[in-house]
Amino acid sequence: MRLSSLLPVLGAFCAAAILSLGAASIGANTIQRTSQSAVAAQMELAGFEWVTVDADGLQVILTGNAPNEAAQLAAQRAAGHVVDAARVMNVMGIAEQEVTPPPHFSIEILRNDQGISLIGLVPTSWDRERFIETLKKAGGTGSVADLLEHADYDEPEHWAEVTRFGVEAIKLLQRSKISLAADRIDITALADSKEQKANFERDLQANAPSGVVALINITSPRPVITPFTARFLIDEDGARFDACTAETPQGHARLLAAAKAMGIDDPNCIVGLGAPSTSWANAVESGMRAVQQLGGGSITFSDADVSLIAAEGTSEAVLDRVAGDLEAALPDTFSLHTTLPVSTDEVAKEDINEFVALRSPEGQVQLRGRVPDDRSRIATEALAGAAFGSQAIYSAMRIDADLPRDWSTRVMTSVDVLSHLNQGSVTVHDDQIYVRGESGDPTANAEITRLLSSRLGDAQEYDITVKYIRKLDPILNLPTPQECVDSANSIISNGKIVFAPGSTDVDSSADDTLDRLAKALKDCEDMQMEIGGHTDSQGRETMNQQLSQARANAVLDALLGRRVIGVKFTAKGYGEEEPIADNDTEEGREANRRITFKLLDDAAQTDTQTSDTATQDTNGENNE
Repeated sequence: MRLSSLLPVLGAFCAAAILSLGAASIGANTIQRTSQSAVAAQMELAGFEWVTVDADGLQVILTGNAPNEAAQLAAQRAAGHVVDAARVMNVMGIAEQEVTPPPHFSIEILRNDQGISLIGLVPTSWDRERFIETLKKAGGTGSVADLLEHADYDEPEHWAEVTRFGVEAIKLLQRSKISLAADRIDITALADSKEQKANFERDLQANAPSGVVALINITSPRPVITPFTARFLIDEDGARFDACTAETPQGHARLLAAAKAMGIDDPNCIVGLGAPSTSWANAVESGMRAVQQLGGGSITFSDADVSLIAAEGTSEAVLDRVAGDLEAALPDTFSLHTTLPVSTDEVAKEDINEFVALRSPEGQVQLRGRVPDDRSRIATEALAGAAFGSQAIYSAMRIDADLPRDWSTRVMTSVDVLSHLNQGSVTVHDDQIYVRGESGDPTANAEITRLLSSRLGDAQEYDITVKYIRKLDPILNLPTPQECVDSANSIISNGKIVFAPGSTDVDSSADDTLDRLAKALKDCEDMQMEIGGHTDSQGRETMNQQLSQARANAVLDALLGRRVIGVKFTAKGYGEEEPIADNDTEEGREANRRITFKLLDDAAQTDTQTSDTATQDTNGENNE
């Protein structure tokens, strides 16, 4: 066949091929667009907005970050419902997951007469069995009700110290609820007495882990008071309570309000059991108003016996009127007795019988004055020896057979009263007993009033002036000056006081250390303590001294701002004079930049104050 005849045929075939390819391309593009649109619509309907859909020919490509693996697979399956699953290409990623924070681990220990129960959530890795066995031994019980759950997370910081503290607390507290967490301890417990309550609080505070908030609430049951006593008086020094008891919290509030209205700035009253009437507070308040109407005198309630003693110089008519109103106001169960004292001008001094018991600050006791017979003298010396020790007694009593009939009882009672004083005297006269002195017991006035009232009756007059001295209180167990300074230095060795760079201001990161310092020093009294500032050797010596002085002053201000008022502080800057480490290394310089505490005697105090005066107005520069 001739070539010329084949050319038309070949041209026709080529044209047909080109048309076919064009049609195929158009069809493929149409399928690509349709598939992409259909899958994208399906993703939107299924809620997979985070999926991006692309198409490459017949392949449908899924991209984007799935929130998790399950969502990724669900999106792929949804695309496979629209197009052939073999055409779906999954190139989706999974978003980075946030670390789930650990749960709040805590244990609540409940202890009562029935045993110990544990409730809470603890780390799985923690040795729970060992803790329970230790708790059994500490509590003296053979079993512990374990209701703890666990979670697979690491033990939080302080967890070991907190749980060890919980075991120590169980040893002390027979009836308690102890809540332990890594950052907080809450204790609610009962004590059998005020003394036991103080001991519990002291021991628990001393053993509490550092860096953990410890809230301790120990309560003791209301005491049984016998006799139930209140004594209110107004004299030349103003109004005061020698003793105050209330039968209910409501009665307590009532008596305090009445006392404040009559000019007592800080009245003290205790709530107890044993009141002879449910109207006790009303009766005492009525008695207080009676003394106020008389313009002075005293009123003593000893159970249901009431003794109203007018001030010297009060007229009988006034006493009768006030006593009549008071008797009408008192409940029927109360019995009122009144006394109008005889003027001292009418009593010759040589006719006054006297016995005096004295106790010195060193604990030596002197017994002087009159007793009715040798038997009374021996009995008084024996009682004093039993109370104070026979080696502490000096006796200079003399016998007088013409003393009043109840004189021996008053003398013996005066020795018992003296035992409530750390130092002071008890003086017995024919008509009155005078008690003067100091005591470390805040309830000494009330205890002495109850003792005199129960022993000598409501007709006996007595005048009590006993001052409470906090540092003598054995229950508070106040620390010695050396213990105070050791505690302060121990705290700052574990938590350094930091200053902002280029500043003499205490950095906020040191607030916890300063809070712990203030807490440790709050019971420190009557001592002089130096706050010393120290620097490293970088910078000029003069500037370092000024900087250390300014920083010591800043710590002093911070402690005063936290109400540390029992310690007389002095701030002194030492500069670079007293290094404790090598200034050629960064670690050494860091150790040398510090705050220290030390006790001062009078001579050191004088020298330090002179030094402070010379540097008080200087400003330092940061040498760090």
